[in-house]
Amino acid sequence: MPASGCVGVTTDRHRRRSVAPAALAAVLAATLGSAAFAQAPSPLDLNEQIVEKVTKAQDLDINDVKSVFAFVFKNLPDRAKVYPTEHYYYFRFGHRGVNYNGNLRFENELRDKGKLHFAYTADFSEWLPPGDTKHQLLEAKDGVEMERIDDFTYRVTYAGKTVVFELNRMEGVKPPPDAIASGERYLGPIFDESGVRFFLVYDPKLKQFLYILDETGPEADALITSQTSDRILLGQRTGFAYYRDHKLDRRILIGVFAMNSRVNNYYDGPFDQLPDNFIEGEALREAILDIEPQMKGQIDRFGSSFDGETRYMIAPYIHYEHEDDLAMFHRCATNKRLPADAYYACFVIDEQSGGLKAERALRRKPERPARRQQRQ
Repeated sequence: MPASGCVGVTTDRHRRRSVAPAALAAVLAATLGSAAFAQAPSPLDLNEQIVEKVTKAQDLDINDVKSVFAFVFKNLPDRAKVYPTEHYYYFRFGHRGVNYNGNLRFENELRDKGKLHFAYTADFSEWLPPGDTKHQLLEAKDGVEMERIDDFTYRVTYAGKTVVFELNRMEGVKPPPDAIASGERYLGPIFDESGVRFFLVYDPKLKQFLYILDETGPEADALITSQTSDRILLGQRTGFAYYRDHKLDRRILIGVFAMNSRVNNYYDGPFDQLPDNFIEGEALREAILDIEPQMKGQIDRFGSSFDGETRYMIAPYIHYEHEDDLAMFHRCATNKRLPADAYYACFVIDEQSGGLKAERALRRKPERPARRQQRQ
C-alpha cells in the first residue's frame, strides 16, 4: 500500500522492456507535467491546514519581537507584493492554539532611511479585551538592511536571507470622468487590504471627504442589493455598504460593518490605507486644515503628527450593526426639502451629532409666534 500522498506503482522485476526515445520523451513530459501540476499552489483554504497551523508550536518566543520577526522573515517568499497603499505587508500565523496577525510597514520617508516597522498581536475578538500590540522600528543596528531599488521596490536582508518587496504601482490610476462630481478634488487611488479599490475625493464647498468605489479593475466583491433600498448595495464578502448615486454613475462608500472595525480585521474600512505614494504636494494636508484649521503646524503632509504616533482619521461612513441602520442615507438623498447643493452631505456622518451632515441643512429655524391683535 503506497504511503499517503504518493502514487502506488506495481513493478515486475522479471519483465523489463526497453523504451523507445520518443516514448521516453512522452513519459518524461507527462511525468514533469504531473509534477508541475502537483506543485502548483492550491486555490483552496483547507481546514486541515488551519488546524495544523494553529496547533503547531513554533520555535519562537512569542513575547520577543526579534524572535518573532526572525520567524516571520524566514518564512516569507523571496519576492513579495505589498498591495495596500499605506504600504502594510500583512501576515498571520498560529502558535500554541492562538492566531496572531501583524505587518511589516514601509512608511513614507522612513523606508528610504532604512527603517522598517514590524508589529504583531493576537487576533482581536468580541469576547476578550484587546491584547498588547508589540512593535519595533527595525534598522541596520538590529541586523535589518533595507536598500531602495526604485520608488516602488525595496530589498530587505536579514540573517543571510533577502526578500524583495514591491509596493503597489498605482501612479497612473485615474477615476473615470463620471466618477467625480463637479467641485470635488481627486486626491488619489486607494488599494485597501480587503482587495477593494477606492478613489479618495474632497469637496471644498461641503468640507468633506468621500470614498468612491473604483470599478475599473477586477471585481473584488459581489454587491448585493439591500432590502432597505435598491440604491443601497452590500459587499457579500467585506460587508462594505455603498449608495448608488442619483446624479452620477458611481457608488459611494456609506458603511463598514461595526464588528469588523472592532476586531480590526481586513474589512475594517479604508481609513488606514490612504494613497500615500500618490498624494500631490500639500493636497491632503490642505484639505484636512480646511476642515480642522486648529491643526495647523501639528500635522505633516500625510496628516500624521510629527512624532508619528497619530494620524488624522478620514472615515465619513457609518459603522453599522444592522442593515436597517443604512436606511437613513436613502431617506436623506430623496428628501425633497434638502437643498440641491447639500445632496452629497447625505453620505457623511456628523461626528458631533452622530447623524448625517446634511441634517444641518434640513433643520428649520423656529417659527415666530403669531402676533396677537391688540384690542381697541
